[in-house]
Amino acid sequence: MKQLSHIDNTPSTPGKFKMEKSYRLRFHSPLAKLTFWSFVFLGLILVFFFRSPSSSPPAPSDLSRRSLRTHSWGGPAWEKRVRSSTRVRSEHGISVLVTGAAGFVGTHVAAALRRRGDGVIGLDNFNDYYDPALKRARQALLERSGVFIVEGDINDLALLNKLFEVVAFTHVMHLAAQAGVRYAMENPSSYVHSNIAGLVSILEVCKSANPQPAIVWASSSSVYGLNTKVPFSEKDRTDQPASLYAATKKAGEEIAHTYNHIYGLSLTGLRFFTVYGPWGRPDMAYFFFTKDMLKGKSIPIFEAANHGTVARDFTYIDDIVKGCLAALDTAEKSTGSGGKKKGAAQLRVFNLGNTSPVPVSDLVSILERLLKVKAKRSIMKLPRNGDVQFTHANISSAQRELGYKPTTDLQTGLKKFVRWYLSYYGSGKKSSQ
Repeated sequence: MKQLSHIDNTPSTPGKFKMEKSYRLRFHSPLAKLTFWSFVFLGLILVFFFRSPSSSPPAPSDLSRRSLRTHSWGGPAWEKRVRSSTRVRSEHGISVLVTGAAGFVGTHVAAALRRRGDGVIGLDNFNDYYDPALKRARQALLERSGVFIVEGDINDLALLNKLFEVVAFTHVMHLAAQAGVRYAMENPSSYVHSNIAGLVSILEVCKSANPQPAIVWASSSSVYGLNTKVPFSEKDRTDQPASLYAATKKAGEEIAHTYNHIYGLSLTGLRFFTVYGPWGRPDMAYFFFTKDMLKGKSIPIFEAANHGTVARDFTYIDDIVKGCLAALDTAEKSTGSGGKKKGAAQLRVFNLGNTSPVPVSDLVSILERLLKVKAKRSIMKLPRNGDVQFTHANISSAQRELGYKPTTDLQTGLKKFVRWYLSYYGSGKKSSQ
């Protein structure tokens, strides 16, 4: 199995995609916004705690996604592995807890941190939202480079406290989350469990730590929801989520503000825009398009009302990693100690995108050329399941404060993904479900 590639420096030649009608929606009054978010939080709580008893019990896979079951941890040998993994190997290195380390972005970030000499420990529950075998392969890749992934749930406070007892982390890269817009309609509780309760668990442990670590965490471009002003700016309204997933990420941003204000935690939120690349997520369109095209199956191409174009700001994984590391490197220290705030702390949010939305139909055309197969396109109306018509990132803030500059265009990035896909899945003996 091939190692993760280094950050790509190929210059991009992106085109621009603009909606014909763009306008800024007027902000509601503060009272209206407070009322809106009050209903959102109440609804999430009701979904999580008061599911109808008459409904059928969740499938075993759903239970495993929500479970706090943690595999064996603790003891001298375990602590030795944790300390070894987090040992800093460079002069100005940092020690980082990466949650969701067996995930797509988490694996790439953890590997990049290790390559430059930082101390890294991963945490992941290896749930079965998609094929756990892919996550295990990522785990093996990281462990060969010296990164230990602890198997456990981010809501397991005993485990989190033990990790902070063993290691005085300088930073936390919180990437663990229940991903996917459409799955929220099937298993809403998993989003509340991971994206809200899980974030609170991480922040609770961090605010009580001494010293408190700086925290960088994954928000999402989905928070822009029904906003129609393009490109999306961090200053735009984010109070009209189009999916439960988006609502949980928006809730996370509000929760982050609260912990920053009360406890002095340094917090940086990163709004990722459609991340793709090698070792990616099988539930993403580019991934399952590739799988189905190779099998001769038809693929769904969505279009909006009146044959409107559906487009995404596809962002290559290496560019996202550069943004994540820059956020860690520019994060200021938290100002609290032992749960008590001693001064104002840094609070930031950045878009990490490619600034070049591409119609999904063009994505398919690129895959056809790379795979040398003709796609069987099935044109369908965009379903009312939380998907939005377009995303487009304004990255001026990230450019200014993080030095963030994406360099990989979609043609180049997909070529690297296809090369990895064919190498990893080969003749198709491995499941890519």
